[in-house]
Amino acid sequence: MHDDTKEQVGMSRRRFLVVSGGAALALLLRHGLAAASEGQAVQEFLETTCGQGQPAAPRVLIAYASRCGSTGGLAMAMAGELCGLGAAVDVRLVENVKDISPYQAVMVGSAIRRGRWLSEATAFVKTHQATLSRLPLAYFVACLTMREDTPENRAKVLAYLEPLRKAAPGLNPLAVGLFAGALDFGKLSFMDKTVMEARGAAEGDYRDLPAVKAWAAGQAPGLLARQGRG
Repeated sequence: MHDDTKEQVGMSRRRFLVVSGGAALALLLRHGLAAASEGQAVQEFLETTCGQGQPAAPRVLIAYASRCGSTGGLAMAMAGELCGLGAAVDVRLVENVKDISPYQAVMVGSAIRRGRWLSEATAFVKTHQATLSRLPLAYFVACLTMREDTPENRAKVLAYLEPLRKAAPGLNPLAVGLFAGALDFGKLSFMDKTVMEARGAAEGDYRDLPAVKAWAAGQAPGLLARQGRG
């Protein structure tokens, strides 16, 4: 093989390796570094409908945003309680809700990441704020800080909602539920897992579902009795 041919082949191989390496990196970034390893738990985002068979039942939407699925468990517990009290409830991921006009009340919840609600939850509230302003509304939060329910931790978690308040300043929710979530390293991205391990966070399901149900039951009179605000 001539020297110039060898040089062209070498350059082609190097170029192929560079392109292949770039494509592999893009794939990892797209799907998450953790997803590149085998055995990672599959995320489960729960949605359900209950109470639809009850005549004239007020329709309630529980819309939520989540990264690892634990916030959906809170939403499901709330739905079960409200359906037992006579409501017809839809639990949906915020990105799957396009129209909230069929509902008589709305609850919106989110996990906390980097000191605020997830962006899609805030965007949902901002997009629908005109309709939400006329409906009974409640917020809820899933945050590991609430593993210890103290006045200091409540103040800290409530401060995480400040970006939401700025995005939709005209909304005044009837209540804000503050709840602990769950931590499963197998469901975290490589970066999030590294951060949580560095903080010394311990894995576990810290959700107090009886407390979540009790909170939902406590909001039922305000959510179900008021059929809009005009």
